Amino acid sequence: DSEAHLQRCQLLSVTVLTDHQHLDNTELKTILNSTAPQQYRIRAKLKAYEPRKLYQSVKLHCSKCNSFQEVPDGDDFDLILQGSAVTAPNPELHNTSWYDSVTWTTQDQKQRKIAIHFVKHDELLQQPENTLLMIEGGTQKEVWKLAKRFKCVIPVKSTEDDLELLDLSAPFLLKGSIKYYGCKQCSTPKPVRSLSSIAVEQEPSWEPAEIAQVLGIELLQYVFVMKFTLDDGTGALDAYLFDY
Repeated sequence: DSEAHLQRCQLLSVTVLTDHQHLDNTELKTILNSTAPQQYRIRAKLKAYEPRKLYQSVKLHCSKCNSFQEVPDGDDFDLILQGSAVTAPNPELHNTSWYDSVTWTTQDQKQRKIAIHFVKHDELLQQPENTLLMIEGGTQKEVWKLAKRFKCVIPVKSTEDDLELLDLSAPFLLKGSIKYYGCKQCSTPKPVRSLSSIAVEQEPSWEPAEIAQVLGIELLQYVFVMKFTLDDGTGALDAYLFDY
């Protein structure tokens, strides 16, 4: 694995970290006193790296404001879903021209009220693998179960006038095994009825980027980030690895 590989690298006296065989080696001291951008080839020891655990290298990045944030864990999502379930689904928002609604009350002690809204195309319901649905009052387990069967799932809550997205600390969309998040700083969430503009397309693709756009969401992208500290005896340099 990558962590074991990095530990082996640290045991070597000198590690070549870049190729560019046509370039001569340059001391880090010289590089630190130079102005960027330049191209160099170095020979250095790997003194340290961050983060220590590989899974911690995955972050969420906003290309608009260039901010990074940690990927929220499942507990955060659960709490937001529980908070939204306090507001019961509004029956006046059910069965519109562009979605059909199904509601029921759970048989457990809490007797949660759940509503699922299936988006229609050409006034008809599609096959599950082509269907976008919205859920109110569901648990994380229930949301994931639906995400495995249907094309996309959007957790929502009722207001007096429309369905709304949840707090952007939660994923605004789930597709397959992936949670999609929006940037709190750059997003201006629109009412969920904005999705009807995609529903009337000839063949709705329900791609996350298109859904994000019509909902006023600035889509965060998963990125891989690591920091390596290199030392050749003349100076130390932090090198960053960043990729989508």
